[in-house]
Amino acid sequence: MKRVLFITYFWPPSGKASLHWPLYIIKHLSKSGWQPSVLTVDEDSFSHKDESLLADVPADLEVIKTAANEPFDLYRKFLGKKSDSPLIASETISLSNTGLRHRLAIWIRMNLFVPDARVGWYFSAMNGARRLLSQKKFDAIVSIGPPHSSHLIGKKLSREFNIPHTPVLIDPWVDIIYYKEFKRSAPTLSLDNYFERTTFDNAQSVVFVTQSAREEYIKKYPWIEKKSHVLYWGYNEENFVNLLHKPQTSNPETILHAGNIFDYQNPPGFWKNIKQEIDKGRALRLRFIGTVSPEIKNAIASAGLTEYTEYKGFLPYGEVIREMIDASYLLVCATEKRHVPGKLFEYLRTGNRIIAFGDDNKEVGEILEKANAGKIFPYKYDQYDILRQTDPSLILMPCHCEAFFCRSNLLLFSKNEIATSPR
Repeated sequence: MKRVLFITYFWPPSGKASLHWPLYIIKHLSKSGWQPSVLTVDEDSFSHKDESLLADVPADLEVIKTAANEPFDLYRKFLGKKSDSPLIASETISLSNTGLRHRLAIWIRMNLFVPDARVGWYFSAMNGARRLLSQKKFDAIVSIGPPHSSHLIGKKLSREFNIPHTPVLIDPWVDIIYYKEFKRSAPTLSLDNYFERTTFDNAQSVVFVTQSAREEYIKKYPWIEKKSHVLYWGYNEENFVNLLHKPQTSNPETILHAGNIFDYQNPPGFWKNIKQEIDKGRALRLRFIGTVSPEIKNAIASAGLTEYTEYKGFLPYGEVIREMIDASYLLVCATEKRHVPGKLFEYLRTGNRIIAFGDDNKEVGEILEKANAGKIFPYKYDQYDILRQTDPSLILMPCHCEAFFCRSNLLLFSKNEIATSPR
């Protein structure tokens, strides 16, 4: 059996959504002749914890944990927060906070941590990985980013031990959406571009989770076209098989957003549309799972929806799936034109109506159209017909997209995408 080392910063019991991609591939990888090992951090102090995900980690999986060396304790002290105070992702880069310390903290994060704030893990990860690779022969290395610091670890190990490396980009690297509206210095951008370019140059193959991201990167680096691939996020069927779909007869109707939502994902016209429908006598409620940015909360309050909105915060993954299934509408907000949110595929599996927002995001629109599951609108869309356009009468059939996106089909990754011949 061949061995593959996965390098992923996020791993159970972290509740970070992006860990689902490697977790469910790794869970089934041995069926295709690959024995995985995982290199991760000992403690992720930023993300919420979801102990339930530990049940999906194979009992015989080798997991090597090394010190994260995170800067977030210093960050808390700098902002005057307690050491055990939770950090909310949508607030840490919010533009609505104009405080001097907040703005200075953002500048430090954008310019002094390259490629990202988790780069401190590099040193301990290299030590742990070198011990492992000196003891056992591995045929492939797969790194998951963000954080893209993981790819630097993968590249260095690949060169030292002559093992093929496959970086997986869940989000873009140098121009990830988190940097939108923030200025990074020329030296910072130059160094980050160098890291990105040399990682792709060294890689045996490069994997993206959206076609649009792959196309954009091919424009930047034409030479990666023949060694780059797309594997959609998908969903894990095991999480749905025992949950019966609730008939859409509940009152009030619930519009659910699952996951973090940031300032730049604000659809002001939609909040007004909901309030208009409520004023007409329709029983509607907004529900958010995960973190909600200050600007989004302010926009909802300005639309007069505070009493109709519930902020549930972080929930274990199984409860999130249950909430998705029970909702009347599912809201998804793409960050930019290359972004296909991972939760979109779980939304599709529920068969519920999907309302999407995203500017110039053709890929999300095409997926929704193909599945006949909903519609995408621009963020500044200001017509009061969004709910009407996703009315059940316009959804001709429920979405059964398993043949296209189910994570079980991503086992193709283990057969085709991990190069095993030495460079």
